[in-house]
Amino acid sequence: MSVENNKLEVAVFGGGCFWCTEAIFRRLRGVESVESGYAGGHTDKPAYEQVSMGNTGHAEAIKIEFDSAQIKYSDLLNFFLSTHDPTTLNRQGNDIGEQYRSVIFYTNEEQKQQAQEFIKKLDDEGVFDDPIVTEVAPLTKFWPAESYHQRYYELNESKSYCQFVISPKIAKLRAKFGPLLKE
Repeated sequence: MSVENNKLEVAVFGGGCFWCTEAIFRRLRGVESVESGYAGGHTDKPAYEQVSMGNTGHAEAIKIEFDSAQIKYSDLLNFFLSTHDPTTLNRQGNDIGEQYRSVIFYTNEEQKQQAQEFIKKLDDEGVFDDPIVTEVAPLTKFWPAESYHQRYYELNESKSYCQFVISPKIAKLRAKFGPLLKE
């Protein structure tokens, strides 16, 4: 699907392993592209090996191009905070380190405000047992990950990590967010 008259907007999130987040966001209606990469660190042109060592400051992240006429940024925030654990600092499941932190990289002041207000609302409502620790930070630079990380789930669906970690997330996604899905 192409967007002819609407300008695409960009959202950047880090929610643990980018293989998982890329796979689930690709399924959302209005999402035109999702790219795995790195953001939020101090190293230029980071490589996966550097980021996975945890000393670049970068988080594994995804850059989403979306059509705001079909899906709102607030929907993306809701989806993001519902599909990973935003209450664990520098950790998602067995992935531990600042490269797996929960982070929303905003591209403008409106995104920053929406993210902060949404997190506060969820905390005020006690949606999670623990406080949300998701960082809200400006996007300074997004570095695309190596090509073998792009569309990882689609290209490696039979691998054990995809079967045991990503496939269950996609099943949960279908049950909870059916109306927002392309499928």
